[in-house]
Amino acid sequence: MDKIIVKGGRPLQGEVNVSGAKNAALPILASALLADGKSVYRNVPDLADVKTMLKVLETMGCGTARLTGRKKDVCEVAVEGPITPEAPYDLVKTMRASVLVLGPLVARYGRARVSMPGGCAIGARPIDQHLKGLKALGADITLTEGYVEARAKQLKGGTVNFDVITVTGTENVMMAAVLAKGRSVLENCAREPEVEELARVLNKMGARIEGAGTSVITIDGVEALNPVEHAILPDRIEAGTLMVAAAITGGNVLVKHAVPEHLEAVILKLRETGCTVTAEQGGLRVKAPKVVGSVDVKTTEHPGFPTDMQAQLMGLMTVASGTSVISESIFENRFMHVPELHRMGADITIQGHTAVVKGVKKLSGAPVMATDLRASASLVLAGLRAEGKTEVQRIYHLDRGYERLERKLRNLGADIRRVKA
Repeated sequence: MDKIIVKGGRPLQGEVNVSGAKNAALPILASALLADGKSVYRNVPDLADVKTMLKVLETMGCGTARLTGRKKDVCEVAVEGPITPEAPYDLVKTMRASVLVLGPLVARYGRARVSMPGGCAIGARPIDQHLKGLKALGADITLTEGYVEARAKQLKGGTVNFDVITVTGTENVMMAAVLAKGRSVLENCAREPEVEELARVLNKMGARIEGAGTSVITIDGVEALNPVEHAILPDRIEAGTLMVAAAITGGNVLVKHAVPEHLEAVILKLRETGCTVTAEQGGLRVKAPKVVGSVDVKTTEHPGFPTDMQAQLMGLMTVASGTSVISESIFENRFMHVPELHRMGADITIQGHTAVVKGVKKLSGAPVMATDLRASASLVLAGLRAEGKTEVQRIYHLDRGYERLERKLRNLGADIRRVKA
């Protein structure tokens, strides 16, 4: 397996570009199933999860292509022949977002057979809300041999009130409802920018969606959709990670293409630490203070502080002045990076779903192991600050959500390299 080796102590300086958003690209690629013809997507990040989604679509019979050369961020998905409406276990087990094909398949083809999802081991992420929504639209759901089977001659509009806020559940049911007969009202919806982005794409395809980005989404079903061309919005979690990288190293970095309104909670917390965060030149500049102050954080659904930034901020708090309290309210197993940060000298105590972090004067480089996507980013960030050499192993987690992160950090002055297995 590849690993990343970091030698800490270098303040990051310069400019860095944010790639397209993984969590927007995955449902948008799945939405190509809703229309015959070729859809073209730009600013698609070159990530393991994107490759998995393309493989899922290929397995069903879609034609897919990632253009090379100067247009290497362009993906094409062609729905031009018979489709096998099944997502097999071998692919879905590696990425839970594969379940996003469920809604489009049952809406367009009347049936779907999708393996129960896998993905990061950060906690239980059931798809019961996906199934509840599809049932409300008239689908018959059965669970057999580890697969979800959904059938419906014609989905019909209905009211779906999600018991808990779910991003992929909102997206899956929204994609199903666009071809349902009549009006659907989705309540207690996720409000993330990626949900808004999917609705934007679906509307460009001919859907009639209102309210995306709020808790109530109204959808008037249409008979058919058309293929689309669309550029994916920038990845707010990658942007936030790069912003924290500037802060933890005492740097001064312009994170280009970062969208301020997508990062309000992260910006607020960084400013509370003493960082200067300003919008300029199509991005956000982060300038670190001489001493980073401690802040308390509780993760909540958007527009609150994102759970996908919790591990990175914890890395920053390990070297902050004072004590911080970090509460995780979204996933129950999202502190798996803590034992690895301990190996680097961090002072962190876990109390249920809360971590108490006492800042230390220095971290020390050590061999550490990534346990999930965002945990791997926090270990890289800690390595940027630590004295000596840090080896981050199992970085295939990192490659699921960050496009060549080590190269971007190196261009900002970090002493970081990937060692091929």
